[in-house]
Order: sequence, then C-alpha cells, then structure tokens
Amino acid sequence: MADKSVEDIVARGERPAGNGQTTRHNGTPVPSENISVTAGPQGPVVLNDIHLIEKLAHFNRENVPERIPHAKGHGAFGELHITEDVSQYTKAKLFQKDAVTPLAIRFSTVAGEAGSPDTWRDVHGFALRFYTEDGNYDIVGNNTPTFFLRDGIKFADFIHSQKRNPATGLRSAEMQWDFWTRTPESAHQVTYLMGDRGTPKTSRHQDGFGSHTFQWINEEGKPVWVKYHFKTRQGWETFTDEEAAVVAGQNADYQREDLYNSIANGDYPIWDVKVQIMPVEEAENYRFNPFDLTKTWSQKDYPLIDVGYFVLNRNPKNFHAQIEQLALDPSNLVPGVGLSPDRMLQARVFAYADQQRYRIGPNYRDIPVNRPINEVNTYSERGSMAYFFNEESEPNYTPNSYSKGAGFLDNGEDSSSNHTEYGQGADLYVNPEPHGSDIGRYAYVKHEEDDDFGQAGTLYRDVFDDGEKERLVHNITNAMNGITNKDIEERVYQYWTNVDENLGQKVRESLAKKRGA
Repeated sequence: MADKSVEDIVARGERPAGNGQTTRHNGTPVPSENISVTAGPQGPVVLNDIHLIEKLAHFNRENVPERIPHAKGHGAFGELHITEDVSQYTKAKLFQKDAVTPLAIRFSTVAGEAGSPDTWRDVHGFALRFYTEDGNYDIVGNNTPTFFLRDGIKFADFIHSQKRNPATGLRSAEMQWDFWTRTPESAHQVTYLMGDRGTPKTSRHQDGFGSHTFQWINEEGKPVWVKYHFKTRQGWETFTDEEAAVVAGQNADYQREDLYNSIANGDYPIWDVKVQIMPVEEAENYRFNPFDLTKTWSQKDYPLIDVGYFVLNRNPKNFHAQIEQLALDPSNLVPGVGLSPDRMLQARVFAYADQQRYRIGPNYRDIPVNRPINEVNTYSERGSMAYFFNEESEPNYTPNSYSKGAGFLDNGEDSSSNHTEYGQGADLYVNPEPHGSDIGRYAYVKHEEDDDFGQAGTLYRDVFDDGEKERLVHNITNAMNGITNKDIEERVYQYWTNVDENLGQKVRESLAKKRGA
C-alpha cells in the first residue's frame, strides 16, 4: 500500500481544476450559465440552445435508483491498521501485522427510504470496503451480530414486510409483526432490534459486525471459520424511543451530520478490530449451527482475538459520487478469505452485485470509488457506461494464444496440447472454501472411454460417407481463411489430427493446395 494513500482513493474521479470558464460536457466553453437563447427579447426559448437542453436533460437524470434495503446511508474514508500477528489463521495481505490499508465505510438503516430519518428504530448497516493490493475486499455487516433470517430465499419477503404497504403506501406494524411472528428464527434479531441497538445515538457510538461466518485460509492452505467484531472506542450511546422520535423530527440527517462534523473537526472515530476463530473440525458438532446467521458463537467458547483497529479520518468530497455510488458487495473477496455454508451469505453474494448492476450499470466497478487500486485485467467488456477498454491488440476471449491469459488452463498446462479436463479428483481445481459438502472446481469425471476427440473421430471414420468427408475437409479449410498466426494454424492441424490422423493430413494438404492455386 506504500504508494496508495487514502487521499488517492478519495480524490479519484475529481475533474482537474480549470481556468474558471464553464464548459459543456464535450468541453466547449459556455457563453452564459444565466440567460437562455430566445427568439428576440420577448420570444420563446429556442430548442437549439444546446447548453440549456443538456443542462436540463442531465438534471432530470441526476438520481440513480436507490437501494431497496439500506437506502438511507452516509459514509467516510479511513485506514485499517493491523497491530497483531494473525498469520497463523489467514494469508490475506490486509490482515498481516503492520499492514495499513485504505478503506471506505457506509453506515445505513435497513427499511427507510433515502430521505427517511436515520434515527428511526432499525438495524443499522455497517459496511466496509478495503482497497487492498489483491483487489477490493468488502465486509457488509450490521450493528448486530445476527439477522432475522437464516436462508436467503426469504429475504425479499422480509424486506417487503418492513417496507410500505402496497395498498396504502404506509409503513405497517401489522405487516412487520405478521412476518416476524410467522418466522420464529427472527426472534434473536428482533430482540436486538427492540433493545438499545435499534436506536444508536450516532454511527460513531455503536459496534459493528461482519455478522456472517466467513473463512480464513493461511499460507499452508489450512482453513478456519471466522467472525468479525468492530468495537467502538467512543463507547456506546443510544436514544430512547421518545428521544429518537424527537431527533427524527428535528434533523432527519442527524447521524450523517454527526459523522461528517466529527471528522471535519479532527475528532476521528476509531473501532478496534477483533475476530472469533473456530477450528474447522469443531464446526460440525458445535452446540449451535455455526453458519446460522440467527445465532452467535459464545465468546466463552471462542474468545475475541485482537487484530488491529481502523480510523475514519476523511470525509467524502462528493456524496453522490463516493457514497451513493459506493457499491459494497460481499462477493468482493481476496486471497486468504473465503465464504461459508451460511445460506444468507450465499444469497447475498449474488444479490448485492446484481442490485448494483441494476442501480448504476454493469460497469459499476469502474466508477472511481469502486475501482481497485491494483491493476484490473478482465475479459468483461461493453455494457452501458464502459469507462475503460482493453488495448486493441488484446483478445476478448480465453483461452488464447496471446499475452493476456496466454492460453493456459488453471493448472498451467498449455491449452494447445492434447489436453483433457477429465479427471478423477479436484486437486487441480479445488476451492478451499467448502465445508460439509463436495463443492469444488472439479474436473469432469472420466469414464472408461472418455476423451475429447474419440467420438468426433468415430463420426468422421464410421458415420460420414466419402462425400461428407470431402466436404468436411473443404469446409474446414475455407473456415481457416484469415489465419495469419503460424502457431494457431499448426494447432488447427493438430486439432484435426487428434480427431483422426488421416483427417489432419488431408486438411493440411487441402489448404496448401488452395493457397497454391
């Protein structure tokens, strides 16, 4: 992280300072920001006042769709400092002793809309983005260690029950309690919600949790299960129901304002980072299901382990660009960190990224606040708002014969060889994250006569008649028209030789004959 400061993260996306002359979006100087073009002093405004039309059209499109849950939020930037050695548990670079990693944070409420008061009784989102040298790592949690559900299939229904009645457009206690009482697994979280944690006084005066069970993996490949705890050094402060209602009426942005002002005044809030670690072999028979998001792990069984702390020391420079467009996503993982069988986590891994694609487009990760600080090298392309593109010489597919991806398979074997992805085990493809299942990147199970070319050879030799064989060779060589790379051409000959040795030779001879004609 040495050459990447928090300021680098915050400042990305700022337009360079100009000379005071405003311009249109294409850079053309604007004659006036105050007077429209009209047909005479008393005439109508003309349609070809391009700046006027552009200004109003952009204004009409300023807002992006708000998040469905967690719509009301605010955030800041800071740094994660690791003070303890936890390398025995994880190889993740951001968690190595003395590492300092830039971060962004978003606090939120769950049920209210973007303009709702942030002091309403609610679970409060506590979501962190770490800009690491191995990519962005997001921990998207709450100010509670549990949640209302243990299975993501219920999530949309839960959120509907907390939102507005579709008939009246009003919030409905009846809807909320109807869902909760018919979903007994919610009891633990509802107890937290109805207690003091439901009305924290400020974002600074509350704890945060990763809530889910995650996996840490060390350099030797040994996994453990982990839960994150973020303990405020500011101490807990909460409102009563009555106090929260008064503040909501006086200042709907009370918590947003408090965080902004505290940072602006140099009163930087700090949270201690701690974890609980459970050995994998103890998970199967632990007294609670360790992957059930409605449960906690006893701290008597698995005490908190110190990791470090994080501090928030910079406010956003533009709320929309850096907080509203901050697209936090639990599928943003880095080496040394994995998922778990937590069904809510598994569902969120899809749902969060998908909502961001809807809200701010398929290329949302290229927005400055979402862009990793390390190099991004991907075969994804196009889509609306494509901010970046690959060099014209780079292929947009894999495997390939060029520098990007280099045509190599996951095990490093050159894909140009007579390679088969059949196999009996998952040693080359295994994912270290599974537990209690056989999930992994397994090669296709090989049966007695399986290979990639055998049935193609049978089709050529035993099914095609002489005319079909001749036309096949003719069609193949026609389709090779345009190949200029000699390595690729040789690979085509080998490809058909693998199907049938005689066929490979016929293709070579046919193409040579056509080129000589």
